[in-house]
Amino acid sequence: MYPRVWTPHVTVAAVVASSDRFLVVRERADGCYVYNQPAGHLEPDERLVDAVQREVLEEARCQFTPEALVGLYRWVHPGTGETHVRIAFSGRVSATDRAPPADDAVVSALWCSYGDLQARADELRSPMVMRCIDDYLAGHRYPLSLLREMA
Repeated sequence: MYPRVWTPHVTVAAVVASSDRFLVVRERADGCYVYNQPAGHLEPDERLVDAVQREVLEEARCQFTPEALVGLYRWVHPGTGETHVRIAFSGRVSATDRAPPADDAVVSALWCSYGDLQARADELRSPMVMRCIDDYLAGHRYPLSLLREMA
């Protein structure tokens, strides 16, 4: 018999800054309202860049142009023991659509300052939210050419 196969949740996230504010979404998760970057699971056969563009469009109703990778993150949810692997991109948004978010869990998209997010630390979806922003502010940018998509 083979040991159980480890299956992490693979997600993408978008770090979008404008002046001193960051694009975040307010969403329902585990029965609570939380703040997160536009983010979500990678779908089968989906390219990473396509996934992050889809998530930003679904959750924030914006077109997202990825410009760099901010980092790769691994986090184990303390309540469930599930492992999450996040690929965070930075980039810019344009062409905002006023329609409601396509993702039913998302309540709204908004721009928050770093201080606003720090003040809401207990309302963040995970520690990855601030870590991605901290890394972005520290200048962590890696070329998209690091990504290798193979069929």
